[in-house]
Amino acid sequence: KVFDRRENQRCAFTMAEILLSLTIIGVVAAITLPSLTGNINERTWNTQRKALYARMSQAIALMPALNGYGTPSVAETASSGAAAETFLTTGLSKVLKINNICDAEHLSDCGLPVKITTMGNSVLENGLPATLVGYNPMFNSTYSYTYCSVLNVHSHTQLDTRVAAFETANGESIAVYYNPSCSADLNSPSDYMSQAMMCANFIYDLNGSKGPNTVGKDIGFMSVLYATDSVVAAPLPTLRNSSTGLPQKEGGPYCQGIDGYRMPNREEAFALFYNKALLKDFSSNLWTSTLASSDAAYALNTQSGKCFPVSRRESYRIHCVQR
Repeated sequence: KVFDRRENQRCAFTMAEILLSLTIIGVVAAITLPSLTGNINERTWNTQRKALYARMSQAIALMPALNGYGTPSVAETASSGAAAETFLTTGLSKVLKINNICDAEHLSDCGLPVKITTMGNSVLENGLPATLVGYNPMFNSTYSYTYCSVLNVHSHTQLDTRVAAFETANGESIAVYYNPSCSADLNSPSDYMSQAMMCANFIYDLNGSKGPNTVGKDIGFMSVLYATDSVVAAPLPTLRNSSTGLPQKEGGPYCQGIDGYRMPNREEAFALFYNKALLKDFSSNLWTSTLASSDAAYALNTQSGKCFPVSRRESYRIHCVQR
């Protein structure tokens, strides 16, 4: 028998082959890990957001009325009105566990970030404005604009108040703009101003001052409407909205084409309007899914905040949301 040395040889990878394999693994990991981490973060934020919505809805349901807390005099208003702080200390804190309350000058002490990235990729460099009208100028008691060379003037009962903030027992940081003179649901078949329906508007950060401090991720908003039989609206808008107008009946199928999204109801549309500073491309009239009759639905004018019933055959833009 001829001796063959190959029978005693052992197979192994060379150093070059090992280094090449490690390089390939590193490249694949660098490509896939950010996506995987992002998906995990989004699932975590969605879970936290839904839990916060449930707790806030339960707390608001325990309050007999949402208006009248610390109503400031006309002389106080924006300069010194602390109605939001009074609402937190004597109202919300009785039904929701709150760890800390901060005034308008110390929002960061409650964990709110100084810089917030909106859905339009603009940045609020100095954090949230100190007053309700500073956050949304349409909350001025009289608002006017010119359309087709015609001056439109709208007015509603409104007091400008200062923002306040608080931290929850679960670690969320939340700012609140409060309207002590908010109204009950008009459920009116005629035009009315949505600003008067807003009792409290919350902007929350799910993880305090930690990043990414971006609307639609760790930052969102909830609006509490109607002084009695209150409704908490917490829409999460999509970046994709109809670029042109559609009849109201086509809005549902359009939004259903975006996974998990639907048309906003009337209260969710109001919340979008209240928080338009945080959104992208929020202009013109928009449809809601709330019907005024079999042939009419409520639409919202995002310039003025006017809510009005109109024929479902009209063409307005669609802003899809998820809850």
